[in-house]
Amino acid sequence: MSCNKKHIPEPGRGFTMCDCTADLHVEPVEGCFKLHETPWLEAYPDNIPTDIFEVRFKNTRRSYYKNVNNLDLKRGDIVAVEASPGHDIGIISLTGDMVAKQIRRTGFTPFNGEYKKIYRKAKPYDIERWQEAIALEHDTMIQSRQIAADMGLDMKIGDVEYQGDKIKAIFYYIAEGRVDFRELIKVFAERFHIRIEMKQIGARQEAGRIGGIGACGRELCCASWISSFSSVTTNAARVQDISLNPQKLAGQCSKLKCCLMYEYDVYADARQTLPRVREPLQAMDGEYYLVKTDILARTMSFSSSKDTISNMVTIPTSRVREIIAANRAGRKVESIANKDDMTTVEEPTFRTEEDSITRFDNQNKRRRNRNRRDRDRDRDARKRQAGQQSGDNAASESKSDTPKENPNREPRENREGRENRGRDRRRNNRSRQRGEGQRREGGREGGREPRQHKEQE
Repeated sequence: MSCNKKHIPEPGRGFTMCDCTADLHVEPVEGCFKLHETPWLEAYPDNIPTDIFEVRFKNTRRSYYKNVNNLDLKRGDIVAVEASPGHDIGIISLTGDMVAKQIRRTGFTPFNGEYKKIYRKAKPYDIERWQEAIALEHDTMIQSRQIAADMGLDMKIGDVEYQGDKIKAIFYYIAEGRVDFRELIKVFAERFHIRIEMKQIGARQEAGRIGGIGACGRELCCASWISSFSSVTTNAARVQDISLNPQKLAGQCSKLKCCLMYEYDVYADARQTLPRVREPLQAMDGEYYLVKTDILARTMSFSSSKDTISNMVTIPTSRVREIIAANRAGRKVESIANKDDMTTVEEPTFRTEEDSITRFDNQNKRRRNRNRRDRDRDRDARKRQAGQQSGDNAASESKSDTPKENPNREPRENREGRENRGRDRRRNNRSRQRGEGQRREGGREGGREPRQHKEQE
């Protein structure tokens, strides 16, 4: 854009609109729209020239149109295309050989075998009217939800998309069952003065239109590349030995995650080659029970206890087949673990020490331990030295500060005994004086009471 102002991309459509000048200017923005593709064949010449282009609209709505006027179109151009009725405004998303591959992947079939037409590149008047229609979408969705709730319809209106010429709008809704919305369409037409098209979508389609980040940390598959949804059941989780935890298996749409089906075929094919263990394996040292199975690694883990995991041994499936055949023949194997199949992990040898990726691990640990021991040794030496110095200083100070005792002075034990006896004598005198004072006060009070009684008499 020519201006330096930072413009916010339009969510769901992937473009920025600059109205700083007299003419509106629209520029596509990569990564701000749903179902985005990588045009990896764009730099190569077309093998089969085609006049079919892919045009994207709001969120996940896309369609294919024919360039009947031989316009010079490229990826990112804003065009006016045929609609019923009127025309719509969209952005060219794919051109050339990629269009045929995308049509084959999505299974798109044109209505009555004819592709709709691309009329022209969008003019400033078309873009202005398109911008006005986009500005009405949010308020229309809020009002339509309120109207549907007032009419008591069991449905949820998830999104509203206006046509580029502002004469028609598509209302996307979710409902568990069949909804009779004939009266609702009449109310919408009277309120918004446009043509109404109701389109029912599922929970997965709604999640794709809204978008978000999945548990894997990437953008939702339904918003980035999935255009057709297949049925997902809990059997896919069982085949892949995934814990049947609803919180882990459900996606943001509250349905089972679509990614559960990505590796389902691989696990199903691998399971067919695994032996079926219906009984514990018989060995000389006891019975072994199946604990778990690693389908892709083709290994099985057995435990010597039925209730707890103890003495667990992991063996390949080929060894399991041999043990099952021996048990059916009435023989017990010496050990379920074959010594030939037990592989020991050896540390690889390197030509030079610099080639080893673990060359720093042990050295750093040894160096750390050695540094720690050196620090501890130095700390202990400093403490001992400081203790000796403080002891010497204290001894010298005590010798210099303590006065020499007088040989004629009374011994310390006799002094302490005399002081204790004097302290006890003083304490007894104080308690005796306190008792006499209390008796004296009691006598005074006792002498007053008879006078009071006499006066009363």
